[in-house]
Amino acid sequence: MAACVAALLATSWPAQAQVNLPALGDSANEDFAVSTERRVGEQIMREIRRDPDYLDDPLLLEYLRTLWSPLVAQARANGSITPDIDPRFAWEAFLVRDRSVNAFALPGGYVGVHLGLIAITATRDELASVLAHELTHVTQRHIARSITNSKRQSLIGLAAMIIGVIAAARSRNTDGANAAIMGGQAAAIQGQLNFSRDMEREADRIGFQVMTGAGFAPWGMAAMFEKLDHAARLNDNGSYPYLRTHPLTSERIGEARARMGTEAAGALDRLPGTGNPFEHALAQARAQVLMDMRVDALRRAQSLEAPRADASPAQRLADYYASALASLLLKEPARVDTALGRAEAVLANSPRQEPRAQRQLAFLRAQLQLGRGDARTALATLGPYTGDGSRAGALALAEVALALPADDPAVKRSADELQTRVAGQPGDATSWTLLSRLWGRLDQPLRALRAEGEAQYALGDLPGALDRWRAGQRLARGGGNRPADFIEASVIDARVRDVQAQLRALAIEQGRLPPQ
Repeated sequence: MAACVAALLATSWPAQAQVNLPALGDSANEDFAVSTERRVGEQIMREIRRDPDYLDDPLLLEYLRTLWSPLVAQARANGSITPDIDPRFAWEAFLVRDRSVNAFALPGGYVGVHLGLIAITATRDELASVLAHELTHVTQRHIARSITNSKRQSLIGLAAMIIGVIAAARSRNTDGANAAIMGGQAAAIQGQLNFSRDMEREADRIGFQVMTGAGFAPWGMAAMFEKLDHAARLNDNGSYPYLRTHPLTSERIGEARARMGTEAAGALDRLPGTGNPFEHALAQARAQVLMDMRVDALRRAQSLEAPRADASPAQRLADYYASALASLLLKEPARVDTALGRAEAVLANSPRQEPRAQRQLAFLRAQLQLGRGDARTALATLGPYTGDGSRAGALALAEVALALPADDPAVKRSADELQTRVAGQPGDATSWTLLSRLWGRLDQPLRALRAEGEAQYALGDLPGALDRWRAGQRLARGGGNRPADFIEASVIDARVRDVQAQLRALAIEQGRLPPQ
């Protein structure tokens, strides 16, 4: 999978560090235009989204994006995101189910984060420092600068070679890694895609400005560097691919400490973080459980239900939550109830009130109730957290609605809410999938087929989308449709024509069809 895409980020580049890249005249724009970079990124993301390790966990993704969004906003404010790339790049952070500690940038503004990285961060500031670093690789167009010969290659070919480098970077088997890279051009790209010292220092410096400007603690970057450096000294088993592609040096660590001030530099382990510590503790615990779904790993997480007297309230909350989630995945509801009750008690007895942490526990409680077949109680549990406009709330409501009778008002309400959401976020495959099931429950087969096709399209499966929409066309031609179906049929016809044109363009790009 595309898990170690950090290898994509950079090569040596003899350029002076600067916050804003020139819009015209530099070799990055000449050889790897903004539009080309976005198209290559989209092609790679089509492959990544179909991979089982691509993770759309609504709660964890929501938390990640609460850190990512202010960083992007600050990069816009300080001029790192320039007008020539802002509307063209995706600016999307996503999750990868992988135990290794890694994060990576892709062409076109995509940044991936391994669950293993989230699991080792003690505060949101540490995680934000990595996101800011990766965002800077994008804003300074380090990827484009490293692939200056791309204009001599097809977009499909370039994307395929990058995927090969990704697979090789993740593999610990040398023969397998070599086999993943086919041909001299791909091998040459692999040789190029290593970080240069100048690019790393530029990403550190500008990333620090972005994260502190966005309100994160200035010591977050130094604390993360030291944590990675210490871990690497103790553990060299390949669990830290981030350090292979972002090599730490004493100079980089020293500069990070210098930026935060001499007084704070000697007390990294005692400095308070920003934001809500309980919320981050829950995100960290969720990542720890979801990154390794093997039964033995879930059993280890489940054993954390035993209270630790020496743990802080945040640590106890994380332990209980991890145990409850692991027990839920192991389908042991009694142990879920026990661990979740202890987690709820930690929050209830804490003088610190964190509504977002309470919300995460409520979502887990609703999952437990739904698993026991009590959908109406689950609906009541979610009541305060639905209708708030959040994606996580809308998806949680949909899961519960699917377990209710079709004539329950919550089913239609959920379908309408998701329909509104996908109108503004058409690339949300999970929402389209749930919407398809809801329309099926509501006896709207044409709408269900249209939504199913949109889900396949969002995942990058163009033939699969075309198959679903052609099934919709056959259903519409069969007659007996409701008046509203004529509109839906027209939309499906337009989508079929659009995807046929895209498939033809891809065939021409790949040389399977002659140019028109």
